[in-house]
Amino acid sequence: MIRFALAGMLSRKLRTALTAIGVVLGVSLISGTYVLTDSITGAFDSIFSENYKNTDATVTGKTAFDTTTDNAGGVAPPFSAALLPEVRKLPEVGAADGTVAGEVQLIGRDGKAIVFGGAPNLGFSVNPELPQFNVLSLISGGWPGPREVVIDTKTAQEKGFAAGDEIGVQARGAAQKMRISGLVEFGAVSSIGGATLAGFELPTAQQLFGKVGQLDQILIAAKDGVSQQQLVDAVGQILPAGTQVRTAEQQAEADSADTSGFLDFFRNFLLVFGGIALFVGSFVIANSLSITIAQRTREFATLRTLGASRRQILSSVVLEALITGLLSAIVGLFLGLAIATGLFNLFDAVGFTLPNNGLVFQTRTIVVGLLVGVLVTVVASLRPAWRATRVPPIAAVREGAKPIPGRFHRYRPVGAALLAVAGIALVVVGLFVNGLSTATLLAALGAGVLLLFIGVALFSSRLVKPLAAASDPVARWAVVTLTVIVWPILALIWLVKRLFRRPAQLPRVLPDVPATTIGGQNSRRDPARTASTAAALMIGLALVTLVATLGAGIIKPFEDAVDGIFSADYAITAQNNFSPLSPDVAAAVAKTPGVEAVTSIRGGQAQAFGENIQITAVDANAPDLLTFDWRSGSQQTLGALGTNGAIVDAEYADKHSLTTGSQIAMTTVTGKVLQLKVLGVFKPPAGGSPFGNITLSTPTFDANNPQPLNIYTFVNMTGGVTAANTAALDQTLSTFPNAKALDRDAFKKAQTDGIKSILNVLYVLLALSVLVSLFGIVNTLVLTVFERTRELGMLRAVGLTRGQVKKMIRHESVITALIGAVIGIVLGLGLALLLAARLEEISFAVPAGQLIVFAVLAVVVGILAAIWPARRAARLNPLEALQYE
Repeated sequence: MIRFALAGMLSRKLRTALTAIGVVLGVSLISGTYVLTDSITGAFDSIFSENYKNTDATVTGKTAFDTTTDNAGGVAPPFSAALLPEVRKLPEVGAADGTVAGEVQLIGRDGKAIVFGGAPNLGFSVNPELPQFNVLSLISGGWPGPREVVIDTKTAQEKGFAAGDEIGVQARGAAQKMRISGLVEFGAVSSIGGATLAGFELPTAQQLFGKVGQLDQILIAAKDGVSQQQLVDAVGQILPAGTQVRTAEQQAEADSADTSGFLDFFRNFLLVFGGIALFVGSFVIANSLSITIAQRTREFATLRTLGASRRQILSSVVLEALITGLLSAIVGLFLGLAIATGLFNLFDAVGFTLPNNGLVFQTRTIVVGLLVGVLVTVVASLRPAWRATRVPPIAAVREGAKPIPGRFHRYRPVGAALLAVAGIALVVVGLFVNGLSTATLLAALGAGVLLLFIGVALFSSRLVKPLAAASDPVARWAVVTLTVIVWPILALIWLVKRLFRRPAQLPRVLPDVPATTIGGQNSRRDPARTASTAAALMIGLALVTLVATLGAGIIKPFEDAVDGIFSADYAITAQNNFSPLSPDVAAAVAKTPGVEAVTSIRGGQAQAFGENIQITAVDANAPDLLTFDWRSGSQQTLGALGTNGAIVDAEYADKHSLTTGSQIAMTTVTGKVLQLKVLGVFKPPAGGSPFGNITLSTPTFDANNPQPLNIYTFVNMTGGVTAANTAALDQTLSTFPNAKALDRDAFKKAQTDGIKSILNVLYVLLALSVLVSLFGIVNTLVLTVFERTRELGMLRAVGLTRGQVKKMIRHESVITALIGAVIGIVLGLGLALLLAARLEEISFAVPAGQLIVFAVLAVVVGILAAIWPARRAARLNPLEALQYE
């Protein structure tokens, strides 16, 4: 039977290849995800290890609690530079160097901040006198002196700078001109993504970052014969409060903590889409094998007549699936390398440039890819394989015999409905039952959606006939429209090719009714097959519809929230819309002619009730420029917080039973415990709010948070929003190229552009599942052409033209695609409605325009899928087709 299975596969190369496409694409995305994230991890590991390659220990500032879970305001405070000479005096220390670092914007010749995607803009001090601690390699020019800077070669090449040129530099203060003393590269790492690098001598860096007389880090090398632990113990004895010492390995691990958590999430996020593609591919495999087995009924019956047992038949089909899955997984693994490269380019295109030190292809990637590909294929083949064993030997002498339905076949609709109901129940449990752990919640949602899709896919065979009847006029219109649009072009090509061979005979523009009628009847002839083919597209469009609906449901509440809170004329934000800005920006804006009032929202972290929370701060002008929905308190409360007053959001108040007058013990990053009194409770709008759980006064915040930064700054001007006022603000901000002034509408657009970019990434990733479903329709049509070879020969013999055959196949394909689109869109809207009912941040908004586009795309998918099968069917020789077995 092994040789029989191999011979069967070799005799059906085309069918085997088409069946394998779904697995190839799914495994390629899983492989590409692992290659991508492993490559990024490898690049970051190289960066962090390069930072401390000649370092044995480091001294850094210390926060009162772990702030690695969120970077907002979680930067370790600087410490006095007087510690450096004390460290150098220790007998265990061979060398030590102090550094400072921060965000630095390099300014291009056009006066705008140089930004590559959403990558960071890094600035730090360099000391060429201690090269063992210097991670930069000088490529040209020299190291920086006073008011000089070295920049990375990529920035120099992209923006046309060279050593000796002047460039604008902006850190916490206004931009200033500096001479480029040299060009550098970062260690041995080939690419650090879109990050820009700027290196300064220590005094210049301290002045730029507002850390005069302070350091962020001390790098220490031990003397020969001194272990790292001995060095750490010695340094630890002289450290003042607010500082800590770690080994180089511990420091590198701490630096990478945020990155590791993000990469884990990023990997799981992408793997979900690989799983979706494989799930869709499993329907394609099961459907293809079912059709193939139906076509091989007489073959299996003959084997049974010759003595083959049911187990041997089962083993033969499963073996074919096993080999197909293995070969598909191998192809998918290597295609994953191209997928990884494409994902790098995709994220770069949406402003999310990632570091890259070469593609990493780990053994784990190979093992997981092979296992998943083979398992999905084999599991998808089990039902068709079991069906093949029910072929009776007598079928060998009967033409058109089909496998006998199983005992439970009549219960399929009920079972499918129960699966769908169980899926909905699990989704409802995951969304609406409180107290579930994250793992349990995700498991319930994942299992629920999986069961829902399977149940709907199985039950949809009952919907095929009415949906096919309803889709028939649309499909006919689509085929006619395509013919009218494409026909002149095809006719011209045909005419040029045959002009000198024989007179051209152009086909008629409109299809004949009988051809499309036959196509519609074919869709309804085998509802189970049509439903299975449409299910692949249904899943893809359901998820695309879900994403589009959620996107619309997020953007609308956000815009309403802006309208509810933002009562000022202008907002000042970073050029990338999310980076915090130095208070110097707000101070400069306040001096702009025509400005009546300015208020800023600071952001940071603190700890209260044993958990890390986000905190914000506002100044006395806030009541005039921001509007709150108060449960208790008033607008005047915002301007009267004083040294120990605070307001809290309603959810946080309910969680900890806080009311007006309640006391909160809040620990700041510096370790100081503030005793705050609740002066008001506000209700954040459904679309979100820039305010943290606790909001206090700006003076209190600044006194307990080193290097405070503004999330947003809001401005009122005489006359409101006018061209003159906008120009005045732009003139002021020209010395802060990383900042921009936006009115309310521009602010909403800038903030929602980020959401739309994420949605576009999701669409691209989900497009893979739609692509799998496209091949699924192609596969089904090709296989049905094989299956109906004699039927097509008979139709040709009685007068059906080649053009009519093509129209018939196209019509059938479009109807199948429309069935998948209708069910998928309805299912996606239903899932979105459940999520919107659970999450206050999301409203249920139907994106009618996008849904129309999705439906049109489904028709296009159906037409594209039919091109090759239709041509293949039209080329059949009627005489040979009538003799086909």
